[in-house]
Amino acid sequence: MTAIGVIESPVASAIEASRRSRAGALIGYLPVGFPTLDESIDAAVALVENGVDVLELGIPYSDPVMDGPVIQKATQASLDAGFRLRDAFTAVEKIRARVDAPILLMTYWNPVVQYGVARFADDLRSAGGAGLITPDLTVDSGADWLAESDRTGLDRVFLAAPTSTDERLRLAVENSRGFVYTVSTMGTTGARAELGLAAEKLVARLRSVGSTSACVGIGVSTAEQIAEILGYADGAIVGSALVRALAEDGVDGVARLAAQLATGTGR
Repeated sequence: MTAIGVIESPVASAIEASRRSRAGALIGYLPVGFPTLDESIDAAVALVENGVDVLELGIPYSDPVMDGPVIQKATQASLDAGFRLRDAFTAVEKIRARVDAPILLMTYWNPVVQYGVARFADDLRSAGGAGLITPDLTVDSGADWLAESDRTGLDRVFLAAPTSTDERLRLAVENSRGFVYTVSTMGTTGARAELGLAAEKLVARLRSVGSTSACVGIGVSTAEQIAEILGYADGAIVGSALVRALAEDGVDGVARLAAQLATGTGR
């Protein structure tokens, strides 16, 4: 990934450290407020305590076009329980008080606009957050976020898909900070038995346009898949499998799964 200015990325630093000590990074996703706000905080802490290097916390949204059924059900439950956007900043602050892993919020762009882009950036930085993953925001429509993330020093993670043109990939690489979110396959999130070759080919294309930090997500659910991904990428992102474990077996269940997944990084 191309460096932007002199802003240091806590996420990139965590990924680099994992590459030095192990095969690469494990990034774990959970939605804020599921099953309750306090339990979502405890679950995120448990991920870090059991081998997750970077946290991705999802902001529940009423129209989650990229999310599969497991995550949709969890985020809807959070919304039904009264989730408010300020809860995301509360969660970040409380998690950071207990563990040191960098935290990215994953959010669709509309909630940020409604909240105010500058205000959102300021509140996220004040809470101790590292930055944003913005799945529905493209670089060429993200001028406000590019400016505010530079002003506040926050990381910004754009997505790259197998269908992206070389020019789109170059824009993602040049403007991302932290890593480029490498979409393993087209479609919504959810565990898949096999990832195929699409992700490996996409990472190779990203490397060809200058990426030094590419992490693969969507469909990743086993330690074996993580080990395979880390043979060619810098990190692996797990979401639906962790959300399912939390839904079925609570914080203890998600902690056990995280520890199992972490073995795929060489821990």
